[in-house]
Amino acid sequence: MANISAAQVKELRERTGLGMMECKKALAETDGDIDLAIENLRKNSGLKAAKKADRAAAEGKLRIEVKDGVAFVVEVNSETDFAAGDANFSAFADTVLAKLVATKETDVAKLMEGELEEARMALVQKIGENITVRRPSVLEAPVLGAYLHSNGKVGCIVALTAGNEELAKDIAMHVTAANPRVVRAEDMPAEVVEKEKEIIKAQPDMAGKPDEIVEKMMVGRINKFLKENSLLDQPFVKNPEQTIAQLAKAAGAEVVSFLRLEVGEGIEVEKVDFAAEVAAQLKG
Repeated sequence: MANISAAQVKELRERTGLGMMECKKALAETDGDIDLAIENLRKNSGLKAAKKADRAAAEGKLRIEVKDGVAFVVEVNSETDFAAGDANFSAFADTVLAKLVATKETDVAKLMEGELEEARMALVQKIGENITVRRPSVLEAPVLGAYLHSNGKVGCIVALTAGNEELAKDIAMHVTAANPRVVRAEDMPAEVVEKEKEIIKAQPDMAGKPDEIVEKMMVGRINKFLKENSLLDQPFVKNPEQTIAQLAKAAGAEVVSFLRLEVGEGIEVEKVDFAAEVAAQLKG
């Protein structure tokens, strides 16, 4: 077996970004052949990625960009918030966004084909967590603006008929904070309205009241629900004296649509008893 030098380990670490012990082990298996060690590590990265593929990745970051009248957003997920703060993770997320901007490909499988998927598997190897990409989206409109919260976890794109990017960005910031469900009240899905009616009917103050009174109270509360959850009816966060509809109208614009994303929404995460898990590992 070849004698593995510190210089060889250092070179392999610089070329792969992996830990010292993992690099030393890889070199020992190849009798110090660095190129072969890298090849083996790349193969192992695919195996690691496959093993970790079923693990929920609900942390991560959003990447958003508005360029030449087109807006792009994508979510890149990791298992922990710590990994999402890693420089290698950030570089990978930037690369994913760059490919989305270059190709406008919103099918995840197609977006990830080739070098990007290899980079993902290498990142799994490097940080030891499942890494996934989801919800790549592309929006086009006469005027677009985007806002990404400082934590990188919540962001929004807003499309307008007129106005300017700054106005759209202000409204995107409002959407990020206020989280409306729809642009206008009439856009609210019927099933959501019906579900809200069921909730209202089940409230204690509805018990024993005549049907006509219940119906009258229902209308008032449904209207309140729609107003609170419709973007155009919401008071602008920067100026509560003005609604979003009034803000847009003052600029001669109308809100076409918005897309608000929050990292991890919709992903089911299994609750793990870490103390029990560690105890089981120690026992094993």
